[in-house]
Amino acid sequence: MEVIYSLIPGMMVLGLVFFAVLIWAVKKGQYEDMEGNASRILLDDDDEMMSHQPKERRPESIKNGDAKKSI
Repeated sequence: MEVIYSLIPGMMVLGLVFFAVLIWAVKKGQYEDMEGNASRILLDDDDEMMSHQPKERRPESIKNGDAKKSI
């Protein structure tokens, strides 16, 4: 029974801390755009990249003929 006398105030303090964190998150705008990230993953960003010619992905030393120097 003595444990209840320490658990109740402890849970009240913990609840107030969680409530303060919730208020802080709302004021910082964490809950402003709930659907944005969920739909942003579905957007296709590769279309812009596909319209350009693919670039050569070799190091500069190989392009200049200095392949042995880079090894």
